[in-house]
Amino acid sequence: MVTSIVNGKIILPDGICSGVLVMDGGTIKGVVDNVPPGSEVIDAEGDYVSPGFIDMHTHGAGGADFMDGTVGAYLTAARTHAMHGTTLLYPTTLTSTDEDLYDSFETYRKAVAENRDGAAFGGMHLEGPYFSPLFAGAQDPRWLRCPKREEYMEILERCPDLARWSFAPELDGASEFAAELMKRGIVASIGHTNATFGECDAAFRAGARLMTHFYSCMSTVSRRNAFRFAGTVEYGYWQDGMDVEIIADGIHVPEDLLKLLLKIKGVGKVSLVTDSMRAAGMPEGKSILGGLAGGQEVIVEDGVAKLMDRSAFAGSVATADRLVSTMVKTAGCGISDAVRMLTANPAGVMGVLDRKGTIAPGKDADVVIFDEDINVRRTIINGNIIY
Repeated sequence: MVTSIVNGKIILPDGICSGVLVMDGGTIKGVVDNVPPGSEVIDAEGDYVSPGFIDMHTHGAGGADFMDGTVGAYLTAARTHAMHGTTLLYPTTLTSTDEDLYDSFETYRKAVAENRDGAAFGGMHLEGPYFSPLFAGAQDPRWLRCPKREEYMEILERCPDLARWSFAPELDGASEFAAELMKRGIVASIGHTNATFGECDAAFRAGARLMTHFYSCMSTVSRRNAFRFAGTVEYGYWQDGMDVEIIADGIHVPEDLLKLLLKIKGVGKVSLVTDSMRAAGMPEGKSILGGLAGGQEVIVEDGVAKLMDRSAFAGSVATADRLVSTMVKTAGCGISDAVRMLTANPAGVMGVLDRKGTIAPGKDADVVIFDEDINVRRTIINGNIIY
């Protein structure tokens, strides 16, 4: 079926244009002047027509977490994110036992087969267990360890759906681990780390090309035996070949750091992620961080999850539309740049830019329509109206 979106401000890689966006089934045909005969018409009513949002780091939403271990949790999170404009997401695990990881792999495959009305799944993102205990954040310290080849090779063999793995580069065996990921086409991402500049460089040379939630749970300039060492943040700024992701809820990374990041790193090397836990899209109040069976009770207030004693953040409750809004209203980005950081940039990082991330002929018909206040009006995935 041919579908045409009319009366919209279409966000293209080189700017915003008017015209008619034509989709044929699950594929974008292009932007034309007139509606093709026999086409079904969607009236955008003057709103923005954007590529679908891509969230490459999320733990859940809508009261569900991917560590709950059920297909229902995956589908609930996918539906909730789709309501906020996400058309493709990468379910993310927390540090856990290998057995829990293996269960997650099986659940993921079942959820992919059953997912009909939510954001599509692009592959799994393992967050840990190869992290620094000094920057564990919300990760369970009981399961933190160094990468051992025998262990990670078994995990890799048992998870053909793995798209990304986050790790700390200062750990013994980390460079060999990153090289194995690169060889397999899996995104190696630096995170939850106390690494020095040099240790980050070793990981980059081995294949790491992304930093997980930049500024959050990572080292900066420190003194070690009286000498100063640059850390992960400094390396992220210095290395032009390194992409960074940020939790753009306006809280994890405040306004001044958002502006500094954009000035130094540039729009083209920054991707937006929710890193959301189950409370995303839900009312504020008590929630559970991690799986229902063994998770940690937290309180959601002021637009973020906190530990019960309010001593630290305990996770993001952002959705994709909030990320765009933050970059426009807080960081001062233009709408096209804000959208790029949630569409083309993550598509490039995850290796799917040939079919996702921009509105262009031949690409998948993943489109979101939103108004001037970044309120999502429609979400279209593979040519189908999901929301």
